[in-house]
Amino acid sequence: MDVVVVGGGQAGLATSRELSRTGVEHVVLERGRIGEFWRGRWESFCLVTPNWTTKLPGQSYDGDDPDGFMPRDEIVAYLERYAAGLDAPLREGIEVESLDPAPGGGFALRTSDGDLRAGSVVVATGAYQRPHRPAGADTLPADLPQLNVEDYRSPEGLPQDGVLIIGSGQSGCQIAEELLETGREVFLACGRAPWLPRRVGDRDTVWWAVEIGFMDQTPADVPWPAARLVANALATGHGGGHDLHLRTLRAGGATLFGHFVGAEGRRARFADDLAESVAWGDERRQELLQQIPKVAVARGLPVPDLPEPEAFDASAPTELDLKRVGSVLFAGGYRPDYVGWVHVPGAFDEVGFPVHVEGASTAAEGLYFVGVHFLRKRKSSLLLGVGEDAAVVAAQIAAANGAGPPG
Repeated sequence: MDVVVVGGGQAGLATSRELSRTGVEHVVLERGRIGEFWRGRWESFCLVTPNWTTKLPGQSYDGDDPDGFMPRDEIVAYLERYAAGLDAPLREGIEVESLDPAPGGGFALRTSDGDLRAGSVVVATGAYQRPHRPAGADTLPADLPQLNVEDYRSPEGLPQDGVLIIGSGQSGCQIAEELLETGREVFLACGRAPWLPRRVGDRDTVWWAVEIGFMDQTPADVPWPAARLVANALATGHGGGHDLHLRTLRAGGATLFGHFVGAEGRRARFADDLAESVAWGDERRQELLQQIPKVAVARGLPVPDLPEPEAFDASAPTELDLKRVGSVLFAGGYRPDYVGWVHVPGAFDEVGFPVHVEGASTAAEGLYFVGVHFLRKRKSSLLLGVGEDAAVVAAQIAAANGAGPPG
C-alpha cells in the first residue's frame, strides 16, 4: 500500500477525502464500524457543540437545525453519508494490532486480517483511547460494580441505589444530570474543569469561542504539556442546550465532594478541595468571557451582559458510606495510548502525545497523525477543525509521493 489510514472516524474519513483529492492511493482500516467511537456513547448522548460546527471537508452539516445539537445516532448517520461519498477503499472490522518501522523504509502493520506493508501511515484513531482512573481506584470494594464512561448506556443499565461518579468533566456532569432527572441519588467527586454559559447574549458560547480565536489556540499557547489534558468546558446540548456545571448539579440534588482519594472498607474518602476546584473553573470562565466585549465591538454587535457567577457554598463532606452506592462510574477522561501499538522510538512525548511538525512525526519519515487533541490547534480533534489538519497532512503525503495538487 502507498498509504494506510488507521481509523474510520471523522479524522480518518477527512484524511481519506483529502488524499483522494490529491490522487494518492490509500486504504482506510477501521477496527469496528464507521464512527465506532460515537456508536459507543450512551443512549442519550448528543453533541456539546452546535450542529453548524460540523464541517468535514466537502460536507458541512446538512440538516435543518444548525443551532441544535446532534444526538448520537445522527452523528453516526452523518459520518456514514460522508464515507459513502469517498473513493478510497474503506475496510471495516480490521484492527491494526501493531505498527513497526520496516527494514528498508516504510512500515509493517500487523492486523486482525493479516500483515501489511505501507510506505506511509496516518494514525487517526481518535483524540483519546484509554479511559483514565485516578490513583486510589483500586481501593474500592471489589464487589461494588464499577464501570467507565464508555460502558455506560442508560440509567436503567445501572444497579438501583445511588451512583458515585468520579470525575466532573463534560461526560461526568452530563451523566450526573441524566441520573438526577430519573430520581437517582448522585454523588459527584469533583476535579478541575472550566465551565461556560450555554449562551452569551443571543449567541451560543461556541460562536464567541471561534470568533475570539480560542479554538485556534496552538500547543504553544498552553502553559505546560500536560495542560492539553485539561477537561473541555462544561456544557450540554440536551433540550436545545442549557447551562450545566457544578452549581446547577448541586441545585438539582447532587451531593458534591472534592476529588476522590481512595476507600477504606466501605467508606470512600475525598479531598477537602471543592472550593479550589470551583474557583479554578470560575477563573477559566472569566478568562474567556472577558474577551467577548472586544469582539462584539469589532463585529458591530451589542455588548452582552456578563454576570458574575452565583456565590458558591463550598462546604462538602470528605467521606461517603458506600452502602448508599450501587455503582461507581469513572469519568476522569481519556489518555493517549499510542505507545501500546505504535512501536516507533521517540515518537511520543512524556504525556503520550505525538512529537510532530504539522502532523508529521519527527521520529519516523512517513508517519503522520490526524485527530489528536491539540495536534495543531485546540479544535484539531473536533468536527469543527479536523478537516483543516487532514488537508495539511494530505498535502505533505502528496508531495512526498509526487502527486499533484488537489483536484
